[in-house]
Amino acid sequence: MVIQHNVDLKPFNTFGIAATADRLGRFGTSDELRALLDAPEVKNAPLLILGGGSNLLFTQDFHGTVLLNEVPGMTMVDEDDDHVWVKAGAGVSWHSFVVHCVEHGWGGVENLSLIPGKVGAAPMQNIGAYGVEIKDTFDSLEALCIADGEVVLFNKEACDFGYRESFFKRDGKGQFVILSVTFRLSKHPVLNTSYGNIQQELDRLGINAPTLRDVSNAVIAIRRSKLPDPAVLGNAGSFFKNPVVPNVLVDHIRRMDPDALAYPAGEGFSKLAAGWLIERAGWKGRREITHGVHDKQALVLVNHGGATGKAIYDLSEQVLQAVKARFGVELEREVNIL
Repeated sequence: MVIQHNVDLKPFNTFGIAATADRLGRFGTSDELRALLDAPEVKNAPLLILGGGSNLLFTQDFHGTVLLNEVPGMTMVDEDDDHVWVKAGAGVSWHSFVVHCVEHGWGGVENLSLIPGKVGAAPMQNIGAYGVEIKDTFDSLEALCIADGEVVLFNKEACDFGYRESFFKRDGKGQFVILSVTFRLSKHPVLNTSYGNIQQELDRLGINAPTLRDVSNAVIAIRRSKLPDPAVLGNAGSFFKNPVVPNVLVDHIRRMDPDALAYPAGEGFSKLAAGWLIERAGWKGRREITHGVHDKQALVLVNHGGATGKAIYDLSEQVLQAVKARFGVELEREVNIL
């Protein structure tokens, strides 16, 4: 067991924000995690479990211990005539997991291609894109209880998934460390190409009978055309959630802007496109010297180089206030603020 001290966290967050952690350790097994948690210098200090660092913004140094989740492995643990159950370590790259599934012909996660981060963060956030969410293929996960070191099995109901959230972001926040996730995938997948521009991309390529790989490649192409690569331009993907609002408010907005983007979200409610709201509020492409709103996707805030987390947070607050002033809609940050 090795614990480093005064570690620069810039390489461990996709925003590329400079911040320092008092201590940093790494674990690839439950035993390694227990040993770190039992270390005297870790026990009574703030704790942060970090995967890919793709959904957080450091606004200050972290005066505690950061533990990097590096649990490896991808294994098919069960199957029947129609499905396979695949278990992946929490430290596995999410996109690598998707590629693995696509290559084996297992359907269900292809629409989630190229989402940054690790497998362990996927159920925490209930990540989703192009009409698909993690809860659609989720079977179970194993998580270590920080209080007693026991490994607990969580089924779908126990995870209590919501829109970009779960039990682990609410009542269970800071109490468990996800070690592995098991997914139930289809041997006979029904492709979902109706959401977003997937079908248009397939048509552009002249693909009439798409495969899992075709859908995955279409999603990758769309994401690359709209979203900046964190390795080139610091960002954490979508900074804001798409708001769910009463249809009465949608009708009011459409009287001002007939082309407002909204999707059904249960009786009496619709989900608005936050990117559209931000763009219409005049913030798409707005730039300060070191940071700004991306010029192709207004949902994304970017670090052009040298930005502080506080500066990006302040920018997000300006965006929130502008959208509220114009549309009466209160956006919510999707990114975790530390």
